[in-house]
Amino acid sequence: MKITQNKVVEFCYELEVDGQVVDHTTKEKPLDYIHGTGCILPKLEAHIEGLEAGSRFDVTLSPADGYGEVESQRIIELPKTAFEVNGEVREDLLVPGNTIPMMNSMGGVIPGKVLEVSEAIVKMDLNHPMAGKTLHFTGEILTVRDATEKELTEGLHGEYVHTCGCGGCHGHDGGCEGGCDGGHCGDSECGCGCH
Repeated sequence: MKITQNKVVEFCYELEVDGQVVDHTTKEKPLDYIHGTGCILPKLEAHIEGLEAGSRFDVTLSPADGYGEVESQRIIELPKTAFEVNGEVREDLLVPGNTIPMMNSMGGVIPGKVLEVSEAIVKMDLNHPMAGKTLHFTGEILTVRDATEKELTEGLHGEYVHTCGCGGCHGHDGGCEGGCDGGHCGDSECGCGCH
């Protein structure tokens, strides 16, 4: 069976960025999604369309075809008080290079990377961690099958019942990443994305 619209696809992959493997799944814990529902990067999805179980793939995506370029307006300064928990600033989290889950205006969670910390201000980068990166995916299609009516209505793992209504996918780690990776997509505006 070939990968086409509304097929459930399981695949394992390795994602290499700047010569380093930054993400992967295994045959035992593959990534699965419903094809054509926007759950993986569009160019990756287009590349594997038409493949069958057992097919291997190798695709390189430019930043424009992946998570976009780094956007300067997504680098923001916040008052340190924004990091208070029970009235105390969590200084242990405010370390340059640390990634902290941040909530956006719609209540979704997006990753924020700490860039600088001063006496009263924390500079954060809210760009996707893979923004500006060239992504090299290699992998293998494991299974392809028709999606059930329930899966088409509720999502492969019930993700269409999220209250924000943006849907999403189940990743190999069993969770959602707002803004995510491996085919990783995500809706950083909503925070419900998929993996």
